Amino acid sequence: MSTPLPVLFTGLVDDAAVFPPGSMPPHEAIKAHRRHRAAWYADFVGPLLLPTSMVEQVTEEFAIGVVADSGIDGLRALLGRGDRRIAHIELAVAKRGEDPQPGLADLIELVRATPGLPGYAEIPLTWGLLGALDTVASARDAGVAVVPKFRTGGLAAELFPTPIELAAVICACRDRGLPFKLTAGLHHAIRHTDPETGFVHHGFLNVLVGAAQAAADAEVADVGATLAGTDPVPLIEAARRLLSRPRPLWTGYGSCSVTEPLDDLSRLGLLG
Repeated sequence: MSTPLPVLFTGLVDDAAVFPPGSMPPHEAIKAHRRHRAAWYADFVGPLLLPTSMVEQVTEEFAIGVVADSGIDGLRALLGRGDRRIAHIELAVAKRGEDPQPGLADLIELVRATPGLPGYAEIPLTWGLLGALDTVASARDAGVAVVPKFRTGGLAAELFPTPIELAAVICACRDRGLPFKLTAGLHHAIRHTDPETGFVHHGFLNVLVGAAQAAADAEVADVGATLAGTDPVPLIEAARRLLSRPRPLWTGYGSCSVTEPLDDLSRLGLLG
């Protein structure tokens, strides 16, 4: 049986254990997800994320988020089999420097044809981003459950946006009434430098507080300053004022680690 968590953290982390850098073998990821679902923190954890090619290897009745590794055609074929475990789908609609509109149009059409199934469109933080957000906003106005998703880390330095870049994206979503999802690099609560890679990682608590500020009409510079902060005290104080409310704007993120974010929240005294 789960213990009640602050509403702010409900469903914060989707379980991406099979994806890099964790790259857990599927049978181990399934065992770990089973433990998460039975643990006191079960409400903290969203669906088990799996690539399209791996879904049929899993027989458990977990809710599954499908991350396309075989393009839009692979998603269509999978959805055509009527697997009721699929909670949402995710697709990178373009590579960096490519026009995101064709891939975004394909995903919107697939989500439109599958009522009740949300779709997350991973949009590169490069040329064409704002136009893609306008397209997502129009689709949502027409009742299509598509949400933009952005990468905040990875195995290369260029995959880590700066605080001001991420703040601008968050505020652009705010201005269009869009929720957003993030992925990668958010294992820890506070912005920090990874001692092994030298990459500076965003903190998920920074993002959470920054998103709340954006939802309250803060300017990009102010949100950027929050994302850049490394002092935990003001972030903890701001988060405590939000604990009983649903997260504004930010739907959550996929992480190959569930326990690291949870441990950070416990260490910072935010779990009650």
